[in-house]
Amino acid sequence: MILWGPPGTGKTTLAHVIANETNSIFVPFSAVLGGVPELRKIIATAKDQKSYYGKKTILFVDEIHRFNKAQQDALLPHVENGTVTLIGATTENPSFAVNSALLSRTRVFDLKPLDADDLRLLLERALTDEQLGIGHVPHTVDDDAIAAIAENARGDARRALSALELASDFAQSAGVEQVTVAIVQEALATQTLLYDKSGEEHYNVISAFIKSMRGSDPDAAVYWLMRMLEAGEDPLFVLRRMLIFASEDVGNADPRALEVAVSADAAFRRLGMPEGIFPIAQCCLYLASAPKSNASYRAWHAAQADVQEHGALPVPLKLRNAPTSAMKSWGYGEGYRYPHDESGFSAGETYLPDSLVGRRYYLPTERGYEARIRERLDAWKAASKAKGRGGSGGPGGGES
Repeated sequence: MILWGPPGTGKTTLAHVIANETNSIFVPFSAVLGGVPELRKIIATAKDQKSYYGKKTILFVDEIHRFNKAQQDALLPHVENGTVTLIGATTENPSFAVNSALLSRTRVFDLKPLDADDLRLLLERALTDEQLGIGHVPHTVDDDAIAAIAENARGDARRALSALELASDFAQSAGVEQVTVAIVQEALATQTLLYDKSGEEHYNVISAFIKSMRGSDPDAAVYWLMRMLEAGEDPLFVLRRMLIFASEDVGNADPRALEVAVSADAAFRRLGMPEGIFPIAQCCLYLASAPKSNASYRAWHAAQADVQEHGALPVPLKLRNAPTSAMKSWGYGEGYRYPHDESGFSAGETYLPDSLVGRRYYLPTERGYEARIRERLDAWKAASKAKGRGGSGGPGGGES
């Protein structure tokens, strides 16, 4: 089995419980520190224990998502034939992090963060345990302090117990008789957030950030922004995502969005942290509040599809430059109409390859500034139809 969950949810403890309940030998193995030679020794010992003593071996692999291919290949047949029972622990999504062959032979259990009531129960147990807890200390811990520790731990039992121990040490050094909320706050002055810059939580939070901006919710967007920055995310990564968003999701509905994103990037590079948070936050709120259009994104995708389908179609002769007399004699540039001589628009003129005349890739929405663009293009299209020489829209990149 694979126990998947955030830190402090009891993955290692559950593995120990299973080993005790099944009367199995418990062998811990670190996927980070151990290698194939160590695995082979464990397998050989497990075979002997099974053959001579009838004892089963539970191989507990911590951080199993860090198993490399050689380790997985070495372990796979022994898991399959039952030499060892594998229990893996991971904070990463196993479907991304574990080899499919190994994953198909396991059952994944999704462990959730502990809630505040569970953590309070755990802390109260530690308060009375004189051997493993702090039942031997001379001071007490008030209910509000226990609640504060449970809330601060964010579902992590290990964090909760460590915080209790730290607060107790603070109280002893200060010579006070009771641990209060104030002492807890002093002991936990430095906090860390669950956020792995290379793992699933990274992608979860950035996804929430992008979707909040796309959904025009500035409050949610700035919350997820601060979740990333407070957890140590690279501000340049966030700015890069906002630069992409400004074109992909706002586009010409508000052409200034890209200017704001570029300016925020430039301002941050000049200011650095912590002052650089001002232009980052301003940009985030601007993008979330801006009208949205992905018409530009859809336009280049549709044009790309035609390029890939039809290849390098010849440029119409009228659109080719004719720098030499020979080229002019071949018809290069012949028939080209200069828009500035026709009030800025040559009604009925076409500019696509002949086989694609009438295609429409850019279909502006009626949101924000793009409504004005749409109105202008529709007027030009109507003028072209009146001229009797314009296309009516074709398949592929058309108006579907």
